[in-house]
Amino acid sequence: MLVGRRQAQRDLEALLAGARLGQSGVVVVRGEAGIGKSALLDDAVDRSSGLRLLRVTGSEAERELPFAGLATLLRPLLDRVDTLPAPQAEALGVALALREGRSADRFAIAAGLLTLLTGASEERPTAVVVDDAHLLDRPSAEALAFVARRLVADALLVVLAVRPDETASYDGLPTLDLARLDPEVARELVRAADAALTEEQVARIVELGAGNPLVLRTLAGQPESLGDLAPGLAQVAATAFGMRLERLDAGALEVLRVAAVAGEDLAIVGRACVALGVSPDDLGAAEDSGLLVTDADRLAFLHPLARTAVYAGMPAGTRRELHALVADVLPPGDEDRRAWHLSAATLGPDASVAAALDAVAARATARGAHAVASSASERAAQLSPAPEDVGRRLLTAGESAWLSGEDERAAAVLDEALRHLVAPGPRARVRAVTGLAAARSGRLGEAYTQLLRAADRAGPDAVGEALALYAEVVEVCCYLLDVPAAAVVAQRLERMLADPEVCARAGTRAEAIASVAVGMARTLEGDAGVEHLRRGVALFAGLPLADHRSRSAWEVLGPLYLRESGAGRELVDRAVTERREAGAIGELPHLLFHLARDDATGERWTRGEAGYGEAIVLAREAGQATELAANLAGLCWLHARQGRADDCRAAGAEARTVADEHDVHLAAAWVDFGLAELALSLGEVADAAAGFHSLATWLADRDVGDPDLSPVPELVETRLRLGDDPRDDPLVSSYLTRAERKGRPWSLARAARVRAMLCPDEEVDAAFGAALAEHLRTPDRFETARTRLLYGERLRRLRRRADAREHLRAALDDFDRLGARSWSDVATAELDATGLTLRRRETGPVVELTARELQIALLLAEGQTTRQAAAALFLSPKTVEYHLRHVYTKLGIGSRAELAERMAGG
Repeated sequence: MLVGRRQAQRDLEALLAGARLGQSGVVVVRGEAGIGKSALLDDAVDRSSGLRLLRVTGSEAERELPFAGLATLLRPLLDRVDTLPAPQAEALGVALALREGRSADRFAIAAGLLTLLTGASEERPTAVVVDDAHLLDRPSAEALAFVARRLVADALLVVLAVRPDETASYDGLPTLDLARLDPEVARELVRAADAALTEEQVARIVELGAGNPLVLRTLAGQPESLGDLAPGLAQVAATAFGMRLERLDAGALEVLRVAAVAGEDLAIVGRACVALGVSPDDLGAAEDSGLLVTDADRLAFLHPLARTAVYAGMPAGTRRELHALVADVLPPGDEDRRAWHLSAATLGPDASVAAALDAVAARATARGAHAVASSASERAAQLSPAPEDVGRRLLTAGESAWLSGEDERAAAVLDEALRHLVAPGPRARVRAVTGLAAARSGRLGEAYTQLLRAADRAGPDAVGEALALYAEVVEVCCYLLDVPAAAVVAQRLERMLADPEVCARAGTRAEAIASVAVGMARTLEGDAGVEHLRRGVALFAGLPLADHRSRSAWEVLGPLYLRESGAGRELVDRAVTERREAGAIGELPHLLFHLARDDATGERWTRGEAGYGEAIVLAREAGQATELAANLAGLCWLHARQGRADDCRAAGAEARTVADEHDVHLAAAWVDFGLAELALSLGEVADAAAGFHSLATWLADRDVGDPDLSPVPELVETRLRLGDDPRDDPLVSSYLTRAERKGRPWSLARAARVRAMLCPDEEVDAAFGAALAEHLRTPDRFETARTRLLYGERLRRLRRRADAREHLRAALDDFDRLGARSWSDVATAELDATGLTLRRRETGPVVELTARELQIALLLAEGQTTRQAAAALFLSPKTVEYHLRHVYTKLGIGSRAELAERMAGG
């Protein structure tokens, strides 16, 4: 019977009832050791009638075994794995060792788990109950957390019990905290445990137990020990269990020691006991002690604290001997477990055990369990007699940690690897992985340093890797807005690319990547970089089809920077589709950012908003601070144009926080641009002028020469509205010169707008006509509308009202189609001033949908089925249907055909 947990029981009962009714539920039961988490979960399981129950308990002994937790949890569903979509079946099947295959992306495995569990819940409401979830192997824990974060409308309940200081894998999930029992409830619990206790003993137990149910019950069972204990919960618990162990005979204690080392497999514990010469009767005595419970094939300690007391209480030599014994009795084929036991049995370097752990790491990598692979390689390094093997294995451990998303741990392990490596190649690889991990997690300064060093020291046999690393440095410089550094690296790349022998040794892909990187660096300086970008695009286009299956973001950056055709868009779309199908979620935030940026600077704002929204969610999940800052800033900038002031400021505030913390200066610049543009659209001209001037000055101080990042056209507009004359401002003259030098249509159109705003009245038609002619060569309808708005305002002030109306109405039409609400208001007011009053129309293709609703609406409007959309967005079909109902309600429609019509042009 549970005491003092009535509200927690009610909370779990409500979740169980919801699951029976087809509702999703997630809860992390959080509390210290012994607080009653297991008892609460047992109570919930007893109340789970009508639900399919999937249950597992995390185990210290299996923490380093790849997907051990999932393998146990999913045992009743393993026959369904082959029914999953092919990429998910492949990923999950390889992870669970059900099939052979190449290493799977960790997110692809998680996506397969989501489909498996939600599919099972369609047939029968399902409860997933995980006790000691903090002791699961990390790949299993990450996959379960992925599923829990996506449950909305499935008949699936996930209950996870963890200790408060070990919740990292489950951050952000709903929690149920179990507090210590108050004294009165504690007294009730103690009395229930032993009614013969004296009042003095009860009071002493309540004092020492400090509200922890397990400790209270343990003390109630041995009141004779109370006088020897001092207050302090951890000390009391350890001492109380220790006293129980002291009362056992030698045979029962030996059984407990074997169980503490061997784990929960009763057969293995039995074989180890036989090898040790322990009588089978001693197993029964150990069970009678109350510290151990058994069933048909498993055993478990009463509580992890009991196992800890047994394991910690053994002499170190005894522990090593038992680990060696267990390694000997493991069945053939259980090589991973054997290697870990041999590792624990080894004192000092041992080449054979280190080699066995190398094999563990290789097998874990093949199954996509990179966190386990990292631990195995690091332990192998610790056991390696030869210094060169130490460095090699630490390098492997660091790479695996990076692949598992443990960027901080990767940096620490790789730093240690450098102390042991001598050869230039491996040392360069250490710096390369360190830099890539730093770039992903937002440590851009460190990324620049490490990637540059790695490229510099790659050596003559790694020219292709050097080119790719220098390219990564350029992209880091773009995020940092470090123009001088990007220029220096670009010069180095240009010298290498000018040497035919270097290009031949590097290979076509590396040459293409380097060419695009040079074009990006030159663009940042203020040059168009067209020649290099076109070279890179052409080289990528000539790659064999097989190479396209390993498509990188570099392949799509060139066409997007050129913006000369729809080829760039097609490449990005294809790359995103490939990543979705492969479940490569970690690569999506970067690609989605470029896709959304292209949409937002064109006329597909709805798609841009959806892309930014999805990228933000995935970047948070993958721990990619750089991509998080960039996508939040892009969303802020887009919301500014939409006139969504609160959303703009909220996204901008978070983007600025992340950008400032991680030096993502490009994101900070976009936030400042977006907030100033919002102020201008709302008529807050002085604030807008100050924001634009500050940004323009800041960019100039950083030598950012790309006119496309400059707010000078908006600065000129705000200054003219305030009655200032900006003609002599050096920022203006510099901007015009840079725009002409770049020579691209978007830059030329905005520069022509500046000249038109500053031209004499008699030249207004020619000047604005030149700007509009350049706009015809760009896909940016918003910029065109802004120029028409300014043209119409100027014509109205010249009392040419009929001419003004033509341009103002065209601007209003474009603002309305795009959904630029505040700018529609400005255009409408200007039309009113010409004497033409229009009935206000709803702006934009859709009303405000959430990012998730937008993504679903767009995919379904394109003709994808519910299940196809679910697979693309890593959701369940029922979750897609749930969001679709909200979309229909908000849009006031009731069919897919109406949805396609409403989303057209978005």
